[in-house]
Amino acid sequence: MATLVLTSVGTLIGGPLGGAIGAVLGQSVDAAILQPKGRQGPRLTDLTVQTSSYGTAIPALFGTIRAAGTVIWSTDLREERTRTGGGKGRPSVTNYSYSASFAVLLSARRVRAVRRVWADGNLMRGAGGDWKVATGFRLHHGDEDQEVDPLIAAAEGAGRTPAHRGSAYAVFENLDLGPYGNRIPSLTFEIVADEEGAAVSTIVAEASAGDATAATDRRFVGFATGGDSVRGLIETIMAAVPLSPRDESGTIVLRPASEPVAVIDADERIDGRIGRSDGIDADVPGELTVGYHDPERDYQAGLQRARWLEGGRRAERIDLAAVIAAGSAKAIAHDRLERLWMERGRLRLSLPWRRIDLTPGDCVTLADVPGRWRIVGWTLEEMRVELELVRTRGTAQPTSLAASPGRSVSAVDLPHGETRLVVLEPRTGIARADGAPQLSIAAAGAAGWRSAGLLLSVDGGQSFDPAGSTAAPAVIGTVGDPLPPAATAIRDDRTAIEVVLPHAGMVLHDMDDAGLSAGRNLAAVGEEIIQFGRAEPLGQGRWRLSRLLRGRRGTEDAVKRHGAGEAFVLLEPGATATVLLPPAAAGGSAIVIASGPGDPPDGVRAARSDVGSALRPPAPCHLVLRPDEAGAWLGWTRRSRADWDWRDGVDASLGEAIERYRITIEAAGETRIVETGEPRLHVHTQTLSMGASFAVQQVGDWGLSGRTVLQVGNLGGMHG
Repeated sequence: MATLVLTSVGTLIGGPLGGAIGAVLGQSVDAAILQPKGRQGPRLTDLTVQTSSYGTAIPALFGTIRAAGTVIWSTDLREERTRTGGGKGRPSVTNYSYSASFAVLLSARRVRAVRRVWADGNLMRGAGGDWKVATGFRLHHGDEDQEVDPLIAAAEGAGRTPAHRGSAYAVFENLDLGPYGNRIPSLTFEIVADEEGAAVSTIVAEASAGDATAATDRRFVGFATGGDSVRGLIETIMAAVPLSPRDESGTIVLRPASEPVAVIDADERIDGRIGRSDGIDADVPGELTVGYHDPERDYQAGLQRARWLEGGRRAERIDLAAVIAAGSAKAIAHDRLERLWMERGRLRLSLPWRRIDLTPGDCVTLADVPGRWRIVGWTLEEMRVELELVRTRGTAQPTSLAASPGRSVSAVDLPHGETRLVVLEPRTGIARADGAPQLSIAAAGAAGWRSAGLLLSVDGGQSFDPAGSTAAPAVIGTVGDPLPPAATAIRDDRTAIEVVLPHAGMVLHDMDDAGLSAGRNLAAVGEEIIQFGRAEPLGQGRWRLSRLLRGRRGTEDAVKRHGAGEAFVLLEPGATATVLLPPAAAGGSAIVIASGPGDPPDGVRAARSDVGSALRPPAPCHLVLRPDEAGAWLGWTRRSRADWDWRDGVDASLGEAIERYRITIEAAGETRIVETGEPRLHVHTQTLSMGASFAVQQVGDWGLSGRTVLQVGNLGGMHG
């Protein structure tokens, strides 16, 4: 006796080889392809959860798919310490940062590329190949002759490092762990294994090592083979794609339902009988769900359902480790459910031995029974061919139905871009007691720019030390035409400047007089600090600023020093990082390098000269001469580097250890310097009679302020 049987899902269990009567299915094919039931094929969760367990099955990837992979090697966390601050009477602050290097095995077959990378669900690498965090990255494609990774070989020894030939893996080198809580994040990768998609024929052939094939042109966007048996894989594919297996010369061939190969007349049947067995509706699902990966939702898992209204109480689910559109998943669910209901009833009949040409998988028609029937069981015994048949459809079902993939909040993919860096030293209103200069670092970039690490040099670039990282992205732009000179004591309503900002996410706002008085809408234009009351958007990142207050925070000397293309920086709280310099750096220069994911290998540089200028008090203002009987009193109003608010309406806070002023007097061709401890100086009539020039500077703890000059004409005529 020879027997061929197909289960209800169409899986071949046994059959003849080469059509030889009485032979049984070869044990090599049975063992290699159709292992016993209960073993599993690929599952959805295999692709979404990153593991590092020994013995974890590595999927073979086809088409384009998102997978987590398995961590196969890693280093200990690398700790870096950065010390900032310190000095006279001030404690230092030590900051710690961590990085790690590791390798992730991605696929048990060659891949072409890795596109996006997610870390803890957020984009680490964008579609343009830009990294959102600092890391080195190498992809080993899985060639049969690929070399060992140099980093792993250096750590483990060349003789102990496998090349993982035939398997694709990725290596991260010194990944910055700061954004991930100083731990290696859970990663998933958008992997392109085959540009043309995942062909079902290729999947079956490779998974079975050539012992099975599929005669179909169906493709998925992506697919992952895994699990513990080829049988599970084939059953999963056949549940999704209506294929029927046949044994063709020792190879299992999965073919779609075809035209009938034969018509069985009623008089051919032995005894003319047809045995019928009607299935129980309760045994057939009333609802079928297909789980899949949705390309419209960044490959997240999706579900599509089909319901059968005629009955059935239980539900069935198919998990496809495949990337397909929502409409395709919906069509698979409907098709599968309809097939199960059609095949619940079966026919059995006996034919003469000469019909041994009919084999499982063949489609036939019966002359006196409507419909098409597929052979799922075949037995040759006592010169009779016993057939078991199930009903099959005669027309192809749609490969896509109207379906919604559901809403998804995708990770924002904005290029990080190159860092735009501006080094400032504004008088911040915070007095330093130790004479150590401090710089304010403003940085920004494209819409996706987030941060960059900082290096500092105070020895002309001979050496650089870590200086922390940038603050939140600042509003940084470029000014078109140079700012013209203007008075600093009144509002400049004649001047308007045009500023170009790099992206639409940077905006400027109007400000009323009360807000301006409170110090809002403060901005640096070159070396001058201004305020603006009107910000008019012009489109494409261009803004016109007017209602200006000029020379703010002691920068009136810079009002006349402007050029085209100067940097514009909105001075908002939290938008600049403070870098503390050693006291010895005062009077010299500083170089700052920013290094972020989108920056060139050498980083982005910015320099500043005359470091420590903000430690010096602003120049006195409101110089005036008040005559008396012996001459005149030269008076002025001091300003403070420590406080910009005029709280009592009388005087500003001192901001220095002692109050001291230096006055340079030029009269009758002679120059003399005097100092005083109060904001006034008596000048004799003789000094004023021939004309004189008075330059007043405040003597600060860490240097002289700028000069404020008053010219006195002949015969006591005064002008300034």
